[in-house]
Amino acid sequence: MSRQHTSVRSYGVLVEDRRVLLVRSSNPRHDPPLWWLPGGGVKFAETPVGALTREFLEETGLVVDQPTLLDVTSDVRRRDNGDRIHAVRVIYAVHLAGGTLRHEANGTTDHASWFDLGDLSTLRVADYALVALEAFTRSTARASDA
Repeated sequence: MSRQHTSVRSYGVLVEDRRVLLVRSSNPRHDPPLWWLPGGGVKFAETPVGALTREFLEETGLVVDQPTLLDVTSDVRRRDNGDRIHAVRVIYAVHLAGGTLRHEANGTTDHASWFDLGDLSTLRVADYALVALEAFTRSTARASDA
C-alpha cells in the first residue's frame, strides 16, 4: 500500500553578475541531468533558514546570509514505490558570505556550478527552481524601480 506524507524544504537563490548557482541531482535516472537550487529538507525542530544555510554549505561549500523570502511553493509527486510526497518549498534570495565552491560527496547532489541566467533553457531545471528564479527576477525589477 502506498503512503503519503508532507516534506518541508528550504532553498536559496544566489545570483551574482547575472549568474545563478545551481546543483545537479546525483540520481542516475535523471537523464539528462536535473539541476535545482541548493537546499533541502528541514529537519525536526530546525528553522527553514537554518536548513537553508546548512544545506547550502553541504551542497556547495558556500556560506550564505541575508535570506529574504521570495516564495513558498508546493507540489505533489509520486515516488517509484507509489508513495506520494507533498513538498512545501520555502524559497529565499541569499547573498554570498564566504566559502569555496565545491561539490557535495555522497548526497542528493554531485555537482555545483554557476550558469548565466540567459542560458538556463539549455539545461533541464526543476520546475520549482524556474518558478523561484522568476520570482527573483520580479523582486529585483521592483527593487530597481523603487
